[in-house]
Amino acid sequence: MTICFGLPGKVYLVGAGPGSSKLLTLRALELLQSADVVFHDDLVSSEVVAMIPSRTAVYNVGKRCGIKKITQDEIHRRMISAARSGQTVVRLKGGDPLIFGRTGEEIRALRAARIEFEIVPGVTAATAAAAAAEITLTDRKHGSKLVLASNHRCAGRKGHTWPTDAANNATLVFYMPGRDFGPLCVELGANGVNEDTPCVLVSQAARPEQQVLRTSLRWLPTIAPLSAPSVLIIGAVAAEATGESTGNVDAGETFENLETQEATIALGEPDDVAVQ
Repeated sequence: MTICFGLPGKVYLVGAGPGSSKLLTLRALELLQSADVVFHDDLVSSEVVAMIPSRTAVYNVGKRCGIKKITQDEIHRRMISAARSGQTVVRLKGGDPLIFGRTGEEIRALRAARIEFEIVPGVTAATAAAAAAEITLTDRKHGSKLVLASNHRCAGRKGHTWPTDAANNATLVFYMPGRDFGPLCVELGANGVNEDTPCVLVSQAARPEQQVLRTSLRWLPTIAPLSAPSVLIIGAVAAEATGESTGNVDAGETFENLETQEATIALGEPDDVAVQ
């Protein structure tokens, strides 16, 4: 999508994908190789940054673990200033720029300044994590709903507001899940998510350091967090994930096994059947 205001220069809001240069879109690569200046987030991999020509001015304007190199307002100012000088500007973000990337704030700033811009989608972390775990995020029988959520909140915000049927036939994907899963598990349990619901935690998806850990909601608070960036997938679709296991979870789980356990619980048998 392009918004035109007839002024010199242009800003491209570009998704860099999950990290592997092989998952960068052709459009993104084209723009990186023709840009005058690139402002990139910290989550953009060095592999992708290395594809930017040496003649291009490159600035890291991201933050990690809440530590900012630059304020959001200053990012806006620099993008607008460069575009007004007639430069082609790429604002490069990890994953897809429209998902948890503060792109909405940048769009509003560009519109207010009457700067032409274009949005270039990228491969988001949720699909990269699912691919790493060899699962789908939706399934006709077990995942007809998909919820993308961030477990990183602005100051003053408390908890999520879940739909009443969030625990029913849904896949929950948490970006930036953090290091302490206890409060999230309590919150999900209070909203009807069974403690034996399968989970898979994926760290550094599509990168050489990639890790995949299978568990259940019951055991999730006991695991050591993996290195960021990571994505947490919760739901029946995670039952068939590959990767290391922790807690009472074994490789080779299938939807059929899960259905048998659910049926057993429904018939009044002991409710401590663990997802295998």
